[in-house]
Amino acid sequence: MGQEIGLHSLRPAPGSRHPKKRVGRGEGSGVGKTSGRGQKGAGARSGSKSRPGAEGGQMPIHMRLRKLRGPHMKKSMPFEQFRTHTQPVNLRDLDKRFADGDDVTPATLRARGLATRKGIPVKVLGQGEIGKKLSVTAHGFSKAAREKIEAAGGTCTLVEE
Repeated sequence: MGQEIGLHSLRPAPGSRHPKKRVGRGEGSGVGKTSGRGQKGAGARSGSKSRPGAEGGQMPIHMRLRKLRGPHMKKSMPFEQFRTHTQPVNLRDLDKRFADGDDVTPATLRARGLATRKGIPVKVLGQGEIGKKLSVTAHGFSKAAREKIEAAGGTCTLVEE
């Protein structure tokens, strides 16, 4: 069979653990005297740290590049290109909250706890089933939602703005 595996036999993978480098412990160690810092200069001094993006005396890249702030600038990328500005309402929610023959409008949706964000268009999506005859008025309908509402005997009307 194979080797027994258990908590008593766990150990790190070979080569994954290295002993700490001890600097300044004599010339024979390879990192003696200057401890791997070279002879002189800012890097050899105590407290030396270079900030990320430092390029010596050269102008740093973040200062060399042009700044394009916001969607209104000529060469900048469109801002939130794929964001949808509608609030979704699914058919399963309409089926739960409305009775047969009801009128569904953005105002009645808000009253029943659906589409509660003011001033944002409502789009009816086709997730779930609907077995009631509803006349739905909304800013948009998905293809599946329209087919299911009309198959149940209801009507779909777009809001005129």
